Amino acid sequence: MLEVDAKRKRLLAMDAKSLRDFLKSAPIPTVIGKHDRHYVIDHHHLARALWDGGIAKAFAEVVADLSRLPDAKFWDTVIERRWVHPYDERGILRAISSIPDEVSALTDDPYRSLAAFVRDAGGYLKTPEPFAEFQWADFYRTRMPIWTSESQFKAAVEQAVHLAWSPDARTLPGFKSRRVK
Repeated sequence: MLEVDAKRKRLLAMDAKSLRDFLKSAPIPTVIGKHDRHYVIDHHHLARALWDGGIAKAFAEVVADLSRLPDAKFWDTVIERRWVHPYDERGILRAISSIPDEVSALTDDPYRSLAAFVRDAGGYLKTPEPFAEFQWADFYRTRMPIWTSESQFKAAVEQAVHLAWSPDARTLPGFKSRRVK
């Protein structure tokens, strides 16, 4: 969980006021379901980094209250609005029932972490497109072997940045043909 680990380290390095200010500026979007349960629909890596770092409180932003909907209609609505990405760490579509109940049980998609590092390195632009990083992850999954060391990961990021600028990536969200300074 490279991206989660990097976020956790940044969060733990903050003093209390900086951490609170950051969390207030980046609330975790949720949808309310049955029994007033909050379902995280974005910022999963932040939520996991907070959990792994032992940071017990965060801010949430309720995007929709769907608590009155029956289960089937709730999930139909969440899927229709693209608030869920029920794919596993290999990019394989799974049943909604396989989504973990707790953020601590989320599994790592190494190519999703790669996509985040590529974005941070200027490979593509951040976009409001839901789950854009997973589209990039799937792009890399079919073009790059998995790495097994930190040095291989650094080389993979470099290679992936160049792939991000290639014509093959032009249909992906946030595509840019070269580094924009």
